[in-house]
Amino acid sequence: MKITARRSAAPVIAGLVLALGACAQGSATTGTAPATAGGPVTVRYMNFSANGGHEKDLDTIKAAFEKANPTIKVQIETTPYDAYFTKLQTAVAGGTAGDSFELNYENFVTYTKSGALAELTGVDGAAYKPSLLEAFQSDGKQYGLPESFSNVVLFFNKDLFKAKGVAEPTADWTWTDEQAAAAKLTDKAKGVWGDYQPISFFEFYKTLAQSGGEFLNADKTASTFNSDAGKQAATFLVAKAGKTMPTEADGAGTPDFDSKLFKSGKLAMWHTGIWMFSGNADAPFAWDVAVEPGNTAKASAMFTNGAVVSATSKNKEAAQKWVSYLTSSDVMTDLRLKTSWELPPVADEAKLATYLEAGKPENRQAVFDSLDATVLPPVIERQQELQDAVTKELTAAAAGRKTVDQALADAQKAVDALLT
Repeated sequence: MKITARRSAAPVIAGLVLALGACAQGSATTGTAPATAGGPVTVRYMNFSANGGHEKDLDTIKAAFEKANPTIKVQIETTPYDAYFTKLQTAVAGGTAGDSFELNYENFVTYTKSGALAELTGVDGAAYKPSLLEAFQSDGKQYGLPESFSNVVLFFNKDLFKAKGVAEPTADWTWTDEQAAAAKLTDKAKGVWGDYQPISFFEFYKTLAQSGGEFLNADKTASTFNSDAGKQAATFLVAKAGKTMPTEADGAGTPDFDSKLFKSGKLAMWHTGIWMFSGNADAPFAWDVAVEPGNTAKASAMFTNGAVVSATSKNKEAAQKWVSYLTSSDVMTDLRLKTSWELPPVADEAKLATYLEAGKPENRQAVFDSLDATVLPPVIERQQELQDAVTKELTAAAAGRKTVDQALADAQKAVDALLT
């Protein structure tokens, strides 16, 4: 399964886009010209996720849409992921953006703030998983529709659990259950570890939510993670290192370290994304997945792409029809499942039967159960610097160079400086 909405997030165009949105709002040339009387409307759609193997799949969805909507034509523009957001930024600034375009969640937040997106009205919300639909809302209004998603679950080696006589993870597990099992499953003499969860920004904001904490205040003017909940989350991550989880000195954090460790049968539990299903299909042992354990609450990390309509499009109604079809139609759902082109955001699980029955892991239902309680990454203008600052401080605590309290205080200072 090819996942484009992964942890290596696309660059977030923030402060500059605020100006670009205003620029585009005043442009008289933005968007595709409306159709002449009696002629078809052409909707331009800019995207990145079809690049590299799914161009024909997107064309199939387009053809089905045009057959169902003969008065609308769709013009698709596909750009490689690495170049897409720079091209989009330039297009918005120059008034040449498509009527509709694709955004990952982080950039959706930024473009919404800039005023570059049109509000979508009359949306059939029942067609989508609620948490996915809500990700593309702002101030109670719908500014985009979820197009695809991936998330993180708990992988576990069934053979290791059986050999040690440890009960397998369930959806009701808490951190306490996880670590009690990890301690029993760790056998350093044999190079077997009970658990692996990257010590990083991405895991911290999630475990923070699992403890009932918030990363930023409501207006994003200050960080709020240096709290009791934050200390619980950071301690949970850091305390594993060297006890039930490998350390930096063991190779943790190096490319593919965790995937190789799991596939070699030396890792009992692994927090990672569903994009790793196919890579472990031929693992020489029995394995499965479960919803990630929580602390005081459940919270699963979700990564999602969406489709939006430009605020300056002259064909907003037609563009909304297109993005609605692109994100909720049976044609789209069947095609995504057939070609492993990320997962469709639809609410009707009966339409997902082929995915649930596709083989390892057996408990694919956990992928959708995880959507019942999700957390999205905090997004600010200087996003990459925020991620790096938090990861740096947590890594220092895990290595014993700082206490958890000091690491969180230093991370708070760095993040608050970025916010101002």
